[in-house]
Amino acid sequence: MIGSDLGNGSRVAAPRWQGYAPLREYAALGDGRTVALLARDGSVDWLPMPDLDSPTVFGAVLDARRGGCFALEPELPYRVSRRYLPSTNVVETTFTTAEGTAQVTDALTLPGAALTPTRELVRKVEGLSGAVPMRWRVQPRFGYGAAGTRINRRAGVPMASAGTDAVAVCTWGAGEPVGADGAIKGAFEIRLGSQALLALSFAHEEPLVVPARSECAARLAETGHRWRAWLRDRAYAGRWQEAVTRGALALKLLVFAPSGAVAAAATSSLPEEIGGGRNWDYRFSWLRDSAFTLDAFLALGCPGEAQAYFWWLMHATQFTEPRLRPLYRLDGGARAPERPLAWEGYRGSAPVRVGNAAAEQLQLDTYGELLQTAWLYATASGRLDPDIARRLARVADFVCASWRQPDAGIWEVRSPPQHFTQSKMMCWIALDRALRLAERGLLSRRHAPAWRREQDAIEDFIETRCLSANQNSYVRSADAEDVDVSVLLGLLRGYASPQHPRMHGTVEAIRRDLAHGPFVYRYSGDDGLQGTEGAFVACSFWLAEALARCGHLKEATELIPTGRAG
Repeated sequence: MIGSDLGNGSRVAAPRWQGYAPLREYAALGDGRTVALLARDGSVDWLPMPDLDSPTVFGAVLDARRGGCFALEPELPYRVSRRYLPSTNVVETTFTTAEGTAQVTDALTLPGAALTPTRELVRKVEGLSGAVPMRWRVQPRFGYGAAGTRINRRAGVPMASAGTDAVAVCTWGAGEPVGADGAIKGAFEIRLGSQALLALSFAHEEPLVVPARSECAARLAETGHRWRAWLRDRAYAGRWQEAVTRGALALKLLVFAPSGAVAAAATSSLPEEIGGGRNWDYRFSWLRDSAFTLDAFLALGCPGEAQAYFWWLMHATQFTEPRLRPLYRLDGGARAPERPLAWEGYRGSAPVRVGNAAAEQLQLDTYGELLQTAWLYATASGRLDPDIARRLARVADFVCASWRQPDAGIWEVRSPPQHFTQSKMMCWIALDRALRLAERGLLSRRHAPAWRREQDAIEDFIETRCLSANQNSYVRSADAEDVDVSVLLGLLRGYASPQHPRMHGTVEAIRRDLAHGPFVYRYSGDDGLQGTEGAFVACSFWLAEALARCGHLKEATELIPTGRAG
């Protein structure tokens, strides 16, 4: 979904496998609070409500029978093309049949300049030629499908509810809604020049508001304007402008507007491999992932998002500091208990998990990412609040006392803790950034000698125990011989100079052992889990950046994943 064109021209949507659409055929919609996944065949198969980390209303991507969905498609065989409307997160899908062509515009609408309780999904259907018979079905399954759904009407409007959650199904020109078997459905014909509108209005522990057609149409149009207005202030005009533009819009979807937190992903439990069990809930804010996002936002000219995240981070970590959790809830909470759902998983890939037990792990690289984030923020703003400065100094002291411990590492392994090289490198980075902040007068210099002494000790550990003389490369963990792409992060953060022979040796070892064409795997060693890891696209970018810094620009360019999802 990097490009604004979500397909390769008009074609038939790939057939579903026992109710499951190919993952590559999903597009994302969002409103700053939650994210929906829209399949190429017109079905919304994922939507947590009211927030990104809430239980789902639609979850068919993880259980085609029990998850619930909002389907909308022609009743005739069709070909389909679609795109994001330019500079927006609004999706336009064109269905072409033998009888005519219909176009559907989908958005989670933005409520306005300020946040309101409104949560709304709007789908506009327009006839472009001929006459196309359309059908739709809203099948809500609240609370991950565990809450019984009641269907009734209020003032003639069909509604579905469970406990304190409810959704109104508002339709205009889309046929007479019928409620049956826990769903609300209808059928209609769209002709050249005609329009239909379907809107879902959601409520959680609040009154359910039934909107007027004119209000929904106006909010749909305004949503496109607001996305374009946000993007106009972004600064990039280089070679990969379209990919950067789409990347910025995708990152913006992951910013949780009520708090400023940045989620790692919009979904839970999509598998590494079909039938595998490496299925995790990523709807939380990881310190390391968010540091990457902060860096990107600052480079793109998004100081508001960067500042909001930094202050959310300071709020979230104050309850656990100087010890940090690897991840925090979007509301800043530190607990994210992990549990399985009674769902079959995408194409039978169980278990489906919500929550993430990694929140309880020791991941030492997190401390480097926190100090790196503070360094980026302070460099951009030129200041640090005195209370924040004292807390950061306590974090640096904690690193001095704790870096010798084994940990779970960046990949959150479920095997016994180890002395992971990247974790040690990021502890070195943590003290390096603390020292730099102290040199600028932004942190107290009182503990700087101790920070420098422990930084030297960390470097000695890395150079004597985490370096393979055989490969002239940094390895995955102390006294090991296998490599791990994550060590590139320590190098890219400044642990070693790009001109250092060991930097070149590490890059070459990773290319040899972990790269397969443009795809790069994380590592090859044991992690305490069954099954295998898939390639990780972010690793391709890390390797590309490392190659570029080492002077191999042609090889770096060839690694950049610019292909579009089909």
